[in-house]
Amino acid sequence: MKSGSEIQNLPPDKQSTPIPIAFCITDLDRGGAELAMVQVVTRLDLQQWAPHVYCLTHRGRLADELEQQGVPVTCYELSKWNLPLVLWRLRSALKNTKPAIVQTFLYHANIIGRIAAWLAGVPHVCSGIRVAEKRSRFRLAVDRWTERFISKHICVSDAVAKFSVDVGGLSQSKIEVAANGVDADRFSSATRLDLTKFGIPDDAFVVLAVGRLEPQKAPEVLIEGISPLFPRHENLHLLLVGTGSLESSLRDQVSQLGVTERVHFAGRQDDIPGIMRAAKCYVLTSRWEGMPNVVLEAMAAGLPVITTEVEGVGGLISGNRGVGIPIDDASALADAIERLLADPAKGNSQALMAQDYVAEHFTWNRCAAGFESIYCHLLSDSPWRPTSK
Repeated sequence: MKSGSEIQNLPPDKQSTPIPIAFCITDLDRGGAELAMVQVVTRLDLQQWAPHVYCLTHRGRLADELEQQGVPVTCYELSKWNLPLVLWRLRSALKNTKPAIVQTFLYHANIIGRIAAWLAGVPHVCSGIRVAEKRSRFRLAVDRWTERFISKHICVSDAVAKFSVDVGGLSQSKIEVAANGVDADRFSSATRLDLTKFGIPDDAFVVLAVGRLEPQKAPEVLIEGISPLFPRHENLHLLLVGTGSLESSLRDQVSQLGVTERVHFAGRQDDIPGIMRAAKCYVLTSRWEGMPNVVLEAMAAGLPVITTEVEGVGGLISGNRGVGIPIDDASALADAIERLLADPAKGNSQALMAQDYVAEHFTWNRCAAGFESIYCHLLSDSPWRPTSK
C-alpha cells in the first residue's frame, strides 16, 4: 500500500504508533460495498494504521477473511428491536478504542456509525456513499440532517457525488471521490466454469446478469427484452446469478413467456470469475447505481457489456468500451443484444479495450490509496496523538 508522501507529512509520532481507525458497515456478506471495504481495510499499512471493523448485523462470510488478515471484527446482531442497545454498544466500543477516524459504509451504518462516533467523541467521521439513493427521499433527508457529524462524504463516482449535492443536498465542501477497484487478474485469468450444470448447452451464447433480484436491478426488464430473441437464435440463453424478493415473480414471468428452457436461475454462486469467463455477454439493467463493481468485473473478464445509463458507468463504456441503453427500455436492450449477435467480433473488440482500461485505471490499490489520502489530509489538519485508556 503506498501511503507515500501523505504519511510522511504527518507528525513523527504517527509513524511510530499505528493510528487507530474504525470501519463500520451494515453487514459482511459478499456484496459490492462489503467487498470494497475489505479491499480498502486489508490494503492499509498496518505499521501506520490499526483498523478495527464493526459490523452492525450478523457475522457474514467476510469476517473470517478480515480476521485472517489480522483485522479484528466485532458484530452486533442489529434488529429493529435492539437499535438503541447496538448504538450504545458501538458508542462504548469507540470510546474505549479511541479511533482517530471512523469510516462507515452503507446507509444504516452511515447513520448509526456517525451518531455513535459523535457520542464517543471521535474526531473525524467519513461516510461512504456507494449509490445514488433514489428509493427514499426520507433516507436522503436523514443523511442531510445528520451531516453535521461528518468530516467527509467519500463517494464512489463523480456521478454519485453530483447526485449527493444536487439531489441529496449535502455540502459540496465535504464531498470527495474514491472510485471502485477490481482484481483484474483474478477475472481475466479465471478458469471457465462448465455452465452445463445450470442446464445450458455447451455451444450456447450465454447472456449473463449477476446481482440481487430486486426492483433496483430491474431483472424483469432483462427477461422482457431478451425473450423475443429466443425464437430467432436457438443457441441464446440467459443466466441469472443471485437471489432476491423478485425471484418467484420472475419465474412466473419466464413461465408465462414460455422460455423456461432458455432462462436459468443459478441462485448464489461463489465462482463469479469462472461464470463470467464462460459467458458471452454481460447485461446490467439497473435503474440506479453508484459505480457497479459487477460491470468492472465483467470488463476485467473480457465480456462485452450492455448497461443502462446509470450512475458510474458513463466513463467506463465511453470510447466504444461498451453499449449504453436507456433505463427500463426492453426494446433498446433487445436491439443491443441483437447487434452483438450479428457482429460478435465488434463486441469482442470493445471488450478487449474495456479489459485493458479497467486493468489500468481501476485497481484496488488505487482505490485504497484514495481513501488513505483523504484520511491523511484530515489528520494533517487536526493531528492525532496517542492517548492512554
